[in-house]
Amino acid sequence: MSDALLAHYLPGMDSAISHATPADLPALLELIRELARFERLEHEVEATVESLHDSLFGSQPVAAALLARSANVLAGYALYFFTFSSFIGRPGLWLDDVYVRPSFRHQGLGRELIRAVARIGAERNCGRFEWTALNWNKNALEFYRSLGAQAMDDWVLLRLNSEGLRRLALAET
Repeated sequence: MSDALLAHYLPGMDSAISHATPADLPALLELIRELARFERLEHEVEATVESLHDSLFGSQPVAAALLARSANVLAGYALYFFTFSSFIGRPGLWLDDVYVRPSFRHQGLGRELIRAVARIGAERNCGRFEWTALNWNKNALEFYRSLGAQAMDDWVLLRLNSEGLRRLALAET
């Protein structure tokens, strides 16, 4: 989706949403660290400007990011990637992060970031749009429900960190 199609200005506000560029990566990394601090997970951040560049702009990009600006000041971001569902036989869309700096909240930027990602998914004929939220973040959960999202209470998120992934990959049978 081109920036011309993506750019969305909120009524009564000097704000816009656009695709991140390589020049935006240091600021994007700072926003990622801010989100990690808010989620009490800063100790888990391993991302660097270089790793973000490889993942978003390298020879095989695996994700993309949108940035929200208000009065030309960076206010938030959304980071997403495509998945696939065998049940529906189509791609899906995973919202990895959505974050709006506290001083810019309650102005519609979070909703617009999510809508911008949803438009990308609709354009690509995605059959699902999924994300996770921390169970203690009641404000976020209420907000997501107000968008029509449903909690998948029957499912459990499972994860191997990079060490576990390598250990499993190298395990002898």
